[in-house]
Amino acid sequence: MADVFLRRLRRRAVAACALMLVGYFLVPVEADPNGLRLALRSIGTAALVAVIAFLVTGQVRRQLVQDQPTGRDEDRALTRLAVALIAGLLVFALGDYVVANTRPGEFVGLRTRVDALYFALATLTTVGYGDVHAQGQIARVAVCAQMVFSIGVVATGASIVIKQMTRRSGRR
Repeated sequence: MADVFLRRLRRRAVAACALMLVGYFLVPVEADPNGLRLALRSIGTAALVAVIAFLVTGQVRRQLVQDQPTGRDEDRALTRLAVALIAGLLVFALGDYVVANTRPGEFVGLRTRVDALYFALATLTTVGYGDVHAQGQIARVAVCAQMVFSIGVVATGASIVIKQMTRRSGRR
């Protein structure tokens, strides 16, 4: 019965990540000459980043409390955390792409959504190859937010997921 639950949970997580990835590649982000719509999009993106950060932070907090979830609750919590981390990556990648698309010259080497995903992943994992980089002030502010998110939330969340999964496999 537990194996069925875990398989279903993993399938849902993979489906959620796949849908987010499809959404990332399909959401329209063309430059908009209308300043109001552009401002609303920017506010919406910032709100989405804040919501994702809040969700990931909440999941991290739940994993750090002394009375940690066990069994199915632990599986759900770890899965939610992993999905939220992917969502955070995609939101930052989309934000980078929007900045690069609406303000040419802000990023060097970032022309496609794949470039943006590559850059966001390289930034969030602190690899930073240097082939794509922020050049303009807006892009640098966006990258600073990514770095803070990476250090404070993603690194903690990823380490918790790995720690919990390692601990669980030791129990089995």
